[in-house]
Amino acid sequence: QVQLVESGGGLVQAGGSLRLSCAASGRTISVNTMGWFRQAPGKEREFVAASTRNGASTYYADSVKGRFTISRDNAKNTVYLQMNSLKSEDTAAYYCAAVRIGSTYSSSGYQYWGQGTQVTVSS
Repeated sequence: QVQLVESGGGLVQAGGSLRLSCAASGRTISVNTMGWFRQAPGKEREFVAASTRNGASTYYADSVKGRFTISRDNAKNTVYLQMNSLKSEDTAAYYCAAVRIGSTYSSSGYQYWGQGTQVTVSS
């Protein structure tokens, strides 16, 4: 079992920045790819970013490329999402995911999920 705990969400003005963190615990040796997804009210959960275990490969949704950066600190079993130039359309609950069992870009491709952290961008 792997437990994931997100933090760092909050309220920010458009154009501002936030950094989300996700700390993994438990059977962390099994954690390969870690990713971030988000879900806005009334919408499906969508892929945001992902990173392989060594950080050599990173993946981004087109909507966040150039604004968001995913990084990992394996010594701390933590993945980060640095979000810059935030827009109102980035408002959503952000979820951390770990242990990829399928597609990197699909929510069904991950075995473990955090409880989510809310990001609200005011315009």
